[in-house]
Amino acid sequence: MLQLCIKKKIVRAVLSMGITAAAMGLSGCVLTQPTDPYAPALPGQTIGPGPRETVQPSPQPHIRHIPNQGPLTIALAIETALANNPEMAAVKWEAAAAQARYDTARAVQWPDLKAETGWQHYRDDQRLISARYNGEPGIFDPDIVRGDLVLRMPLFTGGRISSEIRAADLLRMAEEKRLARSGEALVFNVCSTFYAILSQQEVIRSLAFSVSTMEEHHNQVTQLLAAQKAARVDLLRTEVRLADLRQALLQAQNILAVQKRLLVNMMGVDDPADTLTLKEASVPPSGVTADPPQLVATALDQRSDYLAARTRLEAQARRVDAARAEYWPAVSLTAGYGVRMSGSGEDEDVGAAGIGMSVPLFDGNRIAARIRQERAALAAGQERLRKLELEIKKDVETAVLDIHSSSRRVTAVQQAVEQARESLRIERMKYELNSGSLTDVLDAQTALLQSETNFARAVADLHTAAAKLRLATGESCDEKR
Repeated sequence: MLQLCIKKKIVRAVLSMGITAAAMGLSGCVLTQPTDPYAPALPGQTIGPGPRETVQPSPQPHIRHIPNQGPLTIALAIETALANNPEMAAVKWEAAAAQARYDTARAVQWPDLKAETGWQHYRDDQRLISARYNGEPGIFDPDIVRGDLVLRMPLFTGGRISSEIRAADLLRMAEEKRLARSGEALVFNVCSTFYAILSQQEVIRSLAFSVSTMEEHHNQVTQLLAAQKAARVDLLRTEVRLADLRQALLQAQNILAVQKRLLVNMMGVDDPADTLTLKEASVPPSGVTADPPQLVATALDQRSDYLAARTRLEAQARRVDAARAEYWPAVSLTAGYGVRMSGSGEDEDVGAAGIGMSVPLFDGNRIAARIRQERAALAAGQERLRKLELEIKKDVETAVLDIHSSSRRVTAVQQAVEQARESLRIERMKYELNSGSLTDVLDAQTALLQSETNFARAVADLHTAAAKLRLATGESCDEKR
C-alpha cells in the first residue's frame, strides 16, 4: 500500500513537471525560432504570433545604382539620397516604432479578454467549486483543472490612460517631424558636398591649365637658354614651380576623389565614385529678400526640429499628468466564465462579474518621486527648447551673413580673374621680349591660379550659404534648385 502511494506521487510529480514544461513552451519562455537581428525587415513581415503585429512596409526597395547614365544633377542626387540613405531609413523605422507605441497606449483603454487554463494538484482533497447553499454536497478531488474566459476593462484611472495616450500621440508626431528634419539635414549635406565637388573640379581645371601653361613656359625657357638668351637659374625656377603645380594637382585630385566617395555614401548606392560625373549648377541669386528677424520668425513657424521639440515638451507635460493620476483610485470591471474539472472527470461551470477599486494608501513615496522625475524632465525640455530657439536665431543670422559675404566675394573675385589673366599675358609677352623677369611671370601665374581657385570656392560657398539658409528656416530645398 505504501509503495502504491509512493508510485502515485512520483507519477503526479512527473505529470506536473511535464505540464509545466509544456506551459513554458506555449507561453513563449522557450523560443524555438529566435529573431535574426541581421535579417532585413521585409514589407508585411510578421514579428509576433498575432496576425495584427506586422512591420510597416519600407517606402521603396533599396536603390543599388544611380538611376540614369548621364551627368548627375543636384535634384537626382537629393532624390536618391532621400530614398536610399541608411540613416534616413533608420529614422523612418523609428517613426514606425513611435506609431506602434501609440497604438499600444490606445489599446489599454479597451477591454482585455483572455483565455486562462491551469492544473493544480493538492496534498488534500479540495472542493471543486464553492458551496452555493448550506449543506450542499460537493465534489472533492486533489487534482483540479480549470479553464476560464476573463474580461477586464478599466473604468476610471484619474486620467492616467488618456494622458499616456496623448503623450504617445505627441511623441509619434514628434518622430514624424524629426523624420522631416533629418531629410532637410540630408538635403543640405548632399547640396554642400555636391557644390564642393563642382568647386574642386574648377580648382583642378585651374591647376591643370597652370601646369599646361608652365610646361609651355618651360619649353620656351629651354629654347631661350639654348639660344643663350636666358639664364639657367630661370630654367631651374621654372622646373621647381612646375613640380609644385603637379603635386598640387595630385592633391586636388585626391580631395575630389574623397568628396565623390562621400557623396556616393550619402546617396547609399554601390556605384564606383571614380566614374561619377556631375552636372554644372548655375550661380544662385545673390542677396536675401527678407530681414533676419522675419526669417527667424519663419524658422520658428516651420522648422521641423523646433516643432518636434515643442511637441515632445507637450508630451512630457502629459506624462506629468499621467504620474499625478496615480494618486486617484483606479476602478475596473472584471468578468469571467469557466469550467472546473476534477481528476475523476466530473465538472462544474462557474461565472462571476464585478467592479473593483484600488486606492493607493502607502507606496513608500514612489508616486511623488515619479512626479518629481517627470516635472524635472519637463523643466529640462523647456531649457532645451530655449536653447534651440537661440541656435535657430544664430543659424539664420549666420546664413544671411554668409550669403552677403559670398555674393560680394563672387563679384570681386570674378573681376580679379579677368585682371589676373591679362596680367599673365602681359608678363609673358614682356619676358619673351627680354623686357621682363621670370619672377614677374611666375607671380602673375600664381595670382591667376589663386584668383580662379578663389572664384570657384566663392561660388561653392554661395551655393552652400543659400542651402544653409533654407536649412535654417526649414524651407524645402526643392523650391530653389
